[in-house]
Amino acid sequence: MSGFLVLDKPIGPSSMRAVAVVRRRGGGIKTGHAGTLDPRASGVLVLGLGKATKLLERVVATAKGYETEVDLSIRTATDDLEAEPEIVDVAKPPTRKMVADALTQFTGDIMQKPPIFSAIKVGGRRAYALARQDKPVDLPLRPIHVDELTLLDYAWPIATISIACGKGFYVRSLARDLGIALNTGGCCRNIRRTAVGPFTIDEAIHLDDVPEPLGEANLISIDEALSRLE
Repeated sequence: MSGFLVLDKPIGPSSMRAVAVVRRRGGGIKTGHAGTLDPRASGVLVLGLGKATKLLERVVATAKGYETEVDLSIRTATDDLEAEPEIVDVAKPPTRKMVADALTQFTGDIMQKPPIFSAIKVGGRRAYALARQDKPVDLPLRPIHVDELTLLDYAWPIATISIACGKGFYVRSLARDLGIALNTGGCCRNIRRTAVGPFTIDEAIHLDDVPEPLGEANLISIDEALSRLE
């Protein structure tokens, strides 16, 4: 058995936990994923089973799609709701046009600073481990590409944003940087991944609905996946 499975991962399980569930339901077949999705995020997680695991790097390199809600009235140390929120005093909330205009500066080829609470290694240790010990964490700016940022909805203090981006983009960093640009707070309330390359949320199966036993008929074939990736 070989092929790809597009999961709709719920909030809570880690990507590796999702892999373990699918591996078990596939009878112990070799299984891997095409890019980690944070436990606090939901949405598309592409898994490769059997011989398809050798092609996962090609999927990892593809563009990604996300939707997120950014709360402009608060900020946190983690840039999401994992840490205690600090209310930011905003005398005059930005208009919808101001938010949309601010988003334009984060498109194209840009440099982005990852969140200090991230899995990036600093001196052999994860940045989040250092940050939790209140040790200084200075992560360098990284080059990323953002195809499009669309303001789907805005009602102070929540901005709902659709994101089309390349590998290495941090949604939490966008929330933080948008707040800085608007002189407001900037906290990511939620993240949902809507696409990984040609694999979309519309075809994803919820983790709880993965059949047991999982068979090849439930998978996207390697040939079909390769034709999508061309």
